[in-house]
Order: sequence, then C-alpha cells, then structure tokens
Amino acid sequence: MKKLILLFVLSLIVISSFAQNDKKIKELEQQRKQMLLEISNTDKMLRDMKKNTNTILSRIKLINAQIDSRKKVVGLLGEEVTAIDVQQKGIEQEIGQLEVELKEKRESYAKAVDAVMRNRKSENKLLFVLSGRSLTETYRRLRYLRDYSEYRSNQAAEILEKQAVLKAKKDTLIQTKAEKTALLKQREIEQENLKKEEATQQSSVKEAQKKQKDLQKILNQKKQQAKKLNGQIEKLIAEDIARQEKKAKEEASKGTGKTTTSGGKTMTNEDVKLSGSFAANKGKLPMPVTGQYTITTRFGKQKNQQWKAVETTSNGIDIQAKAGADARAVFDGEVTLVAAFPGYNNYVIVRHGDYYTFYANIHTLKVKKGDKVKTNQSLGQLFTDPDTGASELHFQLWKGTTKQNPEPWLRR
Repeated sequence: MKKLILLFVLSLIVISSFAQNDKKIKELEQQRKQMLLEISNTDKMLRDMKKNTNTILSRIKLINAQIDSRKKVVGLLGEEVTAIDVQQKGIEQEIGQLEVELKEKRESYAKAVDAVMRNRKSENKLLFVLSGRSLTETYRRLRYLRDYSEYRSNQAAEILEKQAVLKAKKDTLIQTKAEKTALLKQREIEQENLKKEEATQQSSVKEAQKKQKDLQKILNQKKQQAKKLNGQIEKLIAEDIARQEKKAKEEASKGTGKTTTSGGKTMTNEDVKLSGSFAANKGKLPMPVTGQYTITTRFGKQKNQQWKAVETTSNGIDIQAKAGADARAVFDGEVTLVAAFPGYNNYVIVRHGDYYTFYANIHTLKVKKGDKVKTNQSLGQLFTDPDTGASELHFQLWKGTTKQNPEPWLRR
C-alpha cells in the first residue's frame, strides 16, 4: 500500500513538472516568433530605405536593432533546447519506470495463470465449490473463484493499459528528439544570419566613418534636442500634476466625496480608478503605432557603438514603423497637451489618472487638448522621412514625475 501511495505521489510530481516545462517551452517559442517577426519587419524597412548619406545613421540604427533581435533569437533557441533536454530526460525516466511496472504486472499475471492451470489439473471448479463442508464454506469458495477471476481480468486490462501508455511515451520521446534536432538546426541558421548582419553592420560603419565629421555633428544635435525635450516633458507633466491636485483639493473642500487622499496626495476618485486600471494592464498595453514596427532606441543611457564619445539618455523608446503609420493611444485617457518641438514635429501628452504617455513625431494631428481618447484611438499620422521612407515614433511613459521603461508595459 505504501509503495502504491509513493508511486502515486511521484507520478503527480512528474506530471506537474512536465506541465510547467511544457508551458515554458511554449512561452519561449512565442517570444522567439515575436523576435523573428521584428527581424522580418526590420528587413523590409532596410530594403525600402534609400542608400545615401542622409540615411546612414538610420540604416546603422536599424541594423543594430536587427542584430539585437537576432541575438535574442539565438539565446531563446538555446533556452528551448535546454528545456527540451529536461523534458526528454523526464520522459526517458518515466519510460524506465513504466517498463519496470509492466514487467512486474506481467510476472504477477503469469503466476496467477500458472496457479489456475495447476488447479484445473487437480480438480474441477464445480467440485471444488460443492465439496465445502458447510454452506458458508461453499459460498466462500465461490466468492474466492469469482474474485480471483476478476483479479486476473483486471491484471490483463492493466497490462494492456500500461503497454498503451508506454507506447505513447515512446512516441512522445521520438517527437521531442525531432523537435530538438530541428531547433539545433534553426539555431545554426540564426547564427549564420547573425554573422551576415554583423558583416553588413561593419560595412555600414566603414561607410559612415568616411563622413564621421558630418555625422558626429548630427548626433550631437540630436543629443541636445533629446535633452531639451526630456526637460520640457518633465516640466509639463509636473505642471499638469499640480493643476490636477489643485482641482482635486478644491473638489475635496466642497465635501462631495468625489476625492481620495493617499500618501499626502489628493486625487479624484475617477483618476484613482483610472490609475489602477492602467497599472493592472502592465504588459498588456498595445504598441503605440499601427502596423509593422521595430524598436530602434531603447530606454536609458545609450552609448553609440560607432561614436563612443556621444552618449545619449532616452527617457523612452523610438519605434520605427511603415510610412503612413498612425500614433495611437495605449489606454483610455485625456489629452492634456498638444504642441510642437524642433526635431520631433508635433507631440501629444495623454493623462491616464496618475500616469502619462507621450507621443512625438506626429505630422497630421487627429486630437486636441481636452479630448477624451480610448485605447487604440489614432492620435495622428506620423511624419514620414522622405529619405528613409519610414515613420518613427518617440514614446515615453511616466508615473507622476517618475519616468518608466515603456517596454515592459507593452504587449509584444
């Protein structure tokens, strides 16, 4: 009995482990597919881009993004292979356990059949039952024969069941080995692609180095523009927060019960609810651009690989999209500001309770200050660069006056 309980517990542990590992493999596969989609989008953008001096920096930026995505694909493939290795070993262990159990069942069944054959030689079943010295003993003998016959039938059924399970596990093992072989082959292909892309990067860098003086000037100009923009956004958000708090305090003084004070800050109940909904959707917000996209600049400090003297700090991310793409709201909210800034065309700030999202490089606006917007609503069409033939959105996300890395908030 204790052995049966132990086997049952071990089976539950194995099943749970397999389920978790299988879930991990599927998640890794999904991430890999997303990275490959981004690489495909980048390829299309690079093919569409004109090759001239004005596009060198944009091309290098796209190639760097492509290489970054390709490295992630290679890494994810490695993780998938490792996870399948674990799964394969688990299946092999389970097959070994099933083979031992099947052997025991067969031996037990063989003994039972042998015992029946001996009994058949020595006496007739009916005589065995009727030769009981009392009615009670006769009944016991009858029940014994019935139970024994049922036991042998159950043993035979269990053997057939074990054989079927064992065959299914062996089939799964064959499939798992095939998947592993395919993944290893795919990893080799991706590593070769990575080498080609790195060679293309080096070629573009050499081309850029011939015009280093002019490009260095452009980079420094972009750095100064980004610095001024970041300062302005922080100032504008702080001013809007002060306005909203003042408004909430005025509402609170009326005693209407429409406000909440938390952590020394007064907010309307509507903003508290909206903030909670926004926070609850972390990792589920849609991309702030329509159509195909590639993230070309990531959050935080960026040291240019080719011009190490130029270091920029990005308070958000740059997302390159196809020509004609729209900027779209990532969540319900209210447009608090619409304005223009040198190097970034028009920009829009949307408030979502205690959170703010910023969208820059819009050419044709579709909203104005005070408008209520819904998730996925278009804010305007992005500016299309005539040389690159692409549209790029600069996107930021803030919680109060604290900047956030937008990527973990977005659904990929």
